[in-house]
Amino acid sequence: MTTSDRLADATTGTDTSPEGSASAQYAEHRETTEGRVYTVSGGDWDDVLSDATHDERMVINMGPQHPSTHGVLRLVLEMEGETVTQLRSVIGYLHTGIEKNCEYRTWTQGVTFVTRMDYLAPLSNEMGYCLAVEKLLGIEVPRRAQLLRVLLLELNRIASHFVYIATGGMELGATTAMTLGFREREEVLHLLEHLTGLRMNHAFIRPGGLAQDMPEDFHQAVTAFCKVMDERLPLYDKLFTGQPIWRNRLKDVGYLPVDACLALGITGPVLRSAGLPWDLRKVEPYSSYEEFDFDVPTSTDADCWARYLIRVEEMHQSLRIVRQVLKKLEPGPVMVEDKKVAWPAQLSISSDGMGNSLDHVRKIMGQSMESLIHHFKLVTEGFHVPPGQVYVPVESPRGELGFHLVSGGGTRPLRVHVREPSFVNLQSMPAMSEGGLVADVIAAVASIDPVMGGVDR
Repeated sequence: MTTSDRLADATTGTDTSPEGSASAQYAEHRETTEGRVYTVSGGDWDDVLSDATHDERMVINMGPQHPSTHGVLRLVLEMEGETVTQLRSVIGYLHTGIEKNCEYRTWTQGVTFVTRMDYLAPLSNEMGYCLAVEKLLGIEVPRRAQLLRVLLLELNRIASHFVYIATGGMELGATTAMTLGFREREEVLHLLEHLTGLRMNHAFIRPGGLAQDMPEDFHQAVTAFCKVMDERLPLYDKLFTGQPIWRNRLKDVGYLPVDACLALGITGPVLRSAGLPWDLRKVEPYSSYEEFDFDVPTSTDADCWARYLIRVEEMHQSLRIVRQVLKKLEPGPVMVEDKKVAWPAQLSISSDGMGNSLDHVRKIMGQSMESLIHHFKLVTEGFHVPPGQVYVPVESPRGELGFHLVSGGGTRPLRVHVREPSFVNLQSMPAMSEGGLVADVIAAVASIDPVMGGVDR
């Protein structure tokens, strides 16, 4: 029977198929004023089940609400006993439409959206976005702002890697890793709150510089933090690096060689664990990173164990960079002088930590009407960005985080698209896991360290 005959039979309701009624093969339909409407059901899950015909194979849903999937990640596993024969990653449960939302906000307001993508590295999101806006504007931020940006980025990198140790350890049964990792992360978040006013989602890095300068005692606060980390980081080598159970759980698990990384577009610690020292802070430096002396740790083991060692060493290197920033800092502005762009960096905060100080309000209201109008328009409409498009990448804790921005010459972007490392790195899950044990899937996911806020942006 031809396809046209089957369609004709389905339309007329004639049952000429050997399997039975036409409704068993074709989508149900109903007539409406707009025409015929078909109801189609089924999809990916049915396709997966149809493959599992072997008596000794079973299909298991891991997630999307599972303590070992780093958030709302769903893994569909086909298994033969304890061995994974097929793995599929299913995403989209946390979609927030951040990229599209940015297109309906001013360039400055977009910072408040992008900082919520990878919520473990919000300052990296802000940095990449602002560098792209500044490239479109053709401006360069003051040196003090560049150095303070580096300081914030490296502190944020340390906090993110501590969450990797905490969550990865918890998923593998090492509850001590969870308590210690989050204890150290709290030290970072307390410091970031002191520096920026918020623990997360700071919106502190703005196009043209920073929202405001650091508090007067920030030098002492950062120095004290570095001393605390110098005391605590060696503890992880004692508890985990030299621990045979931890080592055996990660060694030779989640293997992904360098050619597979390049084929899949994998970046960050996963790529460096395969032997390629690709770090954008070194190969394509930004914000004065070329001035700093630090190492890019690599390994050729290409497994979960190597990724753990690399992230621990990266925290030491970040502390090294932070100390160099403190030595290089000199007084100066933290925002460009152009008043068409500089808002809201010139605003001061009132004594309650919120809003604008009364002195600033008096200054604005007491100046000319033109000054007040300019302030109002800059706040409500935003600044104009010349037409064009750019792509600017930065090295986030998870890899290459790139921003592609398109401007039509207005006060809002025409297009915002993000090359998010968690999204790209998740492609490696089947290559890491198929042929291995289901218990090793947990270690492989943890070694990628995906953040679903960035995946489902």
